[in-house]
Formats: sequence, structure tokens, C-alpha cells
Amino acid sequence: MHFISGSRNKLPLLLVAFGLAMPMVPAQAADNYPSRPVRIVTPAAPGGTTDFLARLLAAHLSKAWNQQAIVDNRGSASGVNGAQIVQEAAPDGYTLLIPYHQHTVNAALLPKLPYHPVNDFTPITQMTEGGLLLVVNPSHPAKTAKDFVQWSKTTKDPINFGSAGIGSGGHLAGELYKLMTNTKAQHIPYKGTGPAIIGLIGGEYHYNFMGLTGAFAQVRAGKLRAIAVSGPKRIKAAPDVPAMAEALPGFSVVGWYGVIGPAKLPKPLLTKIHAEVASYVKSAEFGKVAETNGSEAVTNSPEEFRQFMLNDMKKWSDVVKRAGIKVQ
Repeated sequence: MHFISGSRNKLPLLLVAFGLAMPMVPAQAADNYPSRPVRIVTPAAPGGTTDFLARLLAAHLSKAWNQQAIVDNRGSASGVNGAQIVQEAAPDGYTLLIPYHQHTVNAALLPKLPYHPVNDFTPITQMTEGGLLLVVNPSHPAKTAKDFVQWSKTTKDPINFGSAGIGSGGHLAGELYKLMTNTKAQHIPYKGTGPAIIGLIGGEYHYNFMGLTGAFAQVRAGKLRAIAVSGPKRIKAAPDVPAMAEALPGFSVVGWYGVIGPAKLPKPLLTKIHAEVASYVKSAEFGKVAETNGSEAVTNSPEEFRQFMLNDMKKWSDVVKRAGIKVQ
């Protein structure tokens, strides 16, 4: 009995000691992080912008942390497979995702999406922000953004616009343009950017909102004409090309890339990862890379990035619903 009584007296002290020690575990984990390779999942195949940014970040983190960061390409199903891998991973900082705008758009396009794009993850920071380029065939009568809006509203001929596929950035931008100008246009989905470019050069349709890098290459070659960028302001890479908002106030289509982790990432780990990624994004080296690709380096706090993604989800859910877009 004396032994049991003594144990009871010690039990509260043990519980208090254990309770005091518990909050230190995440902090200790952050101090030792990373102690093994970090996996950076890209929801896209090798060779694209997502893969390029992931490899830049991996190289920086490997050097900064003196620990290998490995890029894991999981390109399929609109990025769902890669995102699900990270969503199901342990919240220990060793599995991160490089999401892009499709990540939030999927909530509107895919009714059976197996996760919530924001709530089932831990937003860390944005990396870049950039728009699309509205391009037409050189034979098109419009030469400026104002000309184009006027043409859209007054032409008597049927209008067609193309994109890289149903639910792509170009498709959604085209539908938003129709809604804001109250005009009609038939969407022609192609199987990828390459075929869509060939189609526009060949005069198969009237216009396309394309990714900046591929579109500018065709503009410089004289095969397409640049009308406007889709973001809210002009970009440094092409200061002479107006923003569509100059002719159509309020129009804004912005593509983005960022870094997120599994849900419930401990605050000390989140703080450490955010600080290192944000430091790199703010560097002159990364800023130059972003500008070369027609984008702008952007970093924000985890909470700001979270709100940004929620706003993006709401915007495109509304466009998808009003336009009646269905993924086949």
C-alpha cells in the first residue's frame, strides 16, 4: 500500500513534467530539420514551368540546408495525383508540393476531388505570379486591346476562341472575357498548347489566351500578334503590350505557383520552411528568372497565401458555374 500511495503522489508531477515537455517537440524537430532528404512533389511532367521552378527551389534548399531536396514529378489528372500524395503525407516537412493555378481551379472543375485544395494542406508561400497573353493571327483586324474589345462586340461573324483544352487557363480566361463583355464565342479545345498554336497560326479560330513564354516566341517570329496581357497591369518583359484591364476594367487572369505542405504542419517547421523559401524568392537571382519567363516573383505569409487561394477558388468556381463548363 505504501508503494501505491507513493506512486500516486508522484503521478501529478510526472504528468506536469510530460506536459511541459510536449510543446518543445515541434520546436526541437524544427531545430534539427531537415535531417534527411526533402521531397518536392510537382503535379506536372518534367520539362514544364512547374518542374523548372521545383528544380530551382530544390537546388537552393539543398545548398541552404546542406541536405538533399529531391524533385518528384507526378504529372497526371490535372495535378490531382501529385497533390494527393502530399495531402496524405505526414506533416513533418519532408514532403512539399509546388502547386499552380490549376490546384484551386480543380475545386470547380472536378466534383469528386478527393481533397479540399486549401483546407487539406498548409499554405507556405507564393513564388510567382503572371498572366496569359491574348494573341491573334496577324491577319486579325484588331491591333490593340481596345480594338479587340470593339471587334468582339460589333462583328457580325461567328467568333471562335481556342485553348489547350477544357478547363485550361486559356479556356477559363476566354470564358471570363465572354462574361465580362457579354459576347458570344465558341470554344475550340485542342489537345495541348502546341496544337492550339498551330491552329491559330493556320487561321482555324480567332484568338487565344496563351502562356507567356510560348506565345511570345510566336509573336517574335511574326506568326502571331500580341493584343494584351491578362493580368491587372503591364509586365516588365513586354512593357509595350497593354493589360486587358486597360480596355476592359476589372479583367484579371493571373497564373501563380507556390509551395504548400500537408495539413497541420507544426508552426516551428512552417516558420523555418517559409523563411528559407521566401528568402530565395526575394533574391535577385530568382527575380531575374521569373521576369525572363514573363512572371513576377511574389512572396507572402502563410495566411495571406491561404486567403489568396481561397479567393482564387471562389472566383473560378463562379466563372465555371456561370459559363456552364463541364469536364468531359
